[in-house]
Amino acid sequence: MTASWYQRTIGTEVEFSGVGLHTGEENTVRLKPAPVQTGIVFVRIDLDPPVHIPLDLAHRREHPRRTSFAVDHAEVHTVEHLLAVLHVLGVQNLFVEIDGVEVPGMDGSAAEFFDGVQAAGVVDQELRGRTLTVREATGVQAQNSSLVALPGDERFRVSYTLHYDAPQSITQYQSFNIDAETFRREIAPARTFVLESEVKELQSRGLGRGASTVNTLVIGPDGPVDNELRFPDELVRHKMLDLIGDLYSLGSKISGHLIAHRSGHALNSDLAVKLSEVYSRERDVEEILIGSHRGLEIRQIQKILPHRYPFLLVDRILEIHDNVRAVGLKNVTYNEEFFQGHFPGQPVMPGVLQIEAMAQLAGVLLLRNTEDINKLAYILSIDNVKFRKTVVPGDQLILEAELKKMRSRTGQVQAKASVDDQVVAEATIRFMIVDAY
Repeated sequence: MTASWYQRTIGTEVEFSGVGLHTGEENTVRLKPAPVQTGIVFVRIDLDPPVHIPLDLAHRREHPRRTSFAVDHAEVHTVEHLLAVLHVLGVQNLFVEIDGVEVPGMDGSAAEFFDGVQAAGVVDQELRGRTLTVREATGVQAQNSSLVALPGDERFRVSYTLHYDAPQSITQYQSFNIDAETFRREIAPARTFVLESEVKELQSRGLGRGASTVNTLVIGPDGPVDNELRFPDELVRHKMLDLIGDLYSLGSKISGHLIAHRSGHALNSDLAVKLSEVYSRERDVEEILIGSHRGLEIRQIQKILPHRYPFLLVDRILEIHDNVRAVGLKNVTYNEEFFQGHFPGQPVMPGVLQIEAMAQLAGVLLLRNTEDINKLAYILSIDNVKFRKTVVPGDQLILEAELKKMRSRTGQVQAKASVDDQVVAEATIRFMIVDAY
């Protein structure tokens, strides 16, 4: 995971109207703010009752020359340009109301969507945003096309090679580190395009009914028909735009380097599915950590901490406040293994295990603050340790950890444990943050 950031929505509603590139129908899209953990949800308000279509891979539908999502028979088409804007701006919670099946094509680019969303304002929310960090080469291919995701340097980079052999030879290459400024200047204005030789065949299939030389670059042997290029390599830049939008079906920012060769919507979707499968554990853990302010039960804790019985000493995490304070509990029972040999005639919980329980709670707190969920927290030092009261079977140990310092490789936590509102142990614990593998 790259440096921590917050989920985002928009500050005010914003509306776009225009003709769908494929249906030719006039539609209006209205973007509305949404609470944390909503995700991107398309709402077909022209249906009775309205149908909510979540942006996720389970609802992806295959249609030629566009990206579509559906619930049952309710579909929404040509969403990729809008999604590219939301991806780059980090908008992860949004209601997208639409009064028809297709998102307006506008001028064939993402520029109007970008400017409209920025004008509405992008607002940070209270929970951490989702990021998928590429850790190993992951790729897909089909015939003469390929798409590979490689580890990067905590940024999102896209490199794309476009090539057509016939009826005209076109080869273009471009590569950018993707951030909001670069996207708006170099990619968002790039318009959708079609080869002149393809037009009749696409129209015979019912596609491109709303396309014109105003909103679509029609590329003939001598260049665009009745239009002018915004960039000499506008075609490859638009392919990059589509790729950025298509991969937002993951619902996450991406940290890594995407290298595409003649990739289109179908292959882009295939890579999204592959990344979701390869990083399923990381995505599951991230969702647990994002929602951990509400508390974690034992199965969720086991997905985060490497410890297992009899050495997992946190039964439940009750709450996490603003990534700086956590509260958990440990139920102390006579069946604990350590009671069999530690003062067996008068069982007392070892003080070192009280410290360990506090350290395990602190480990979850630190993990929420590190830049990478694939990290572990090893104890560096324990200072100012005090044991104030014995802990015996039947006690419920309330654990508290407060983050005092956090750096890229170390963290310091003030921890304490209480029984019946009386402090039984406390310590200052320093940790080293290391790779889990």
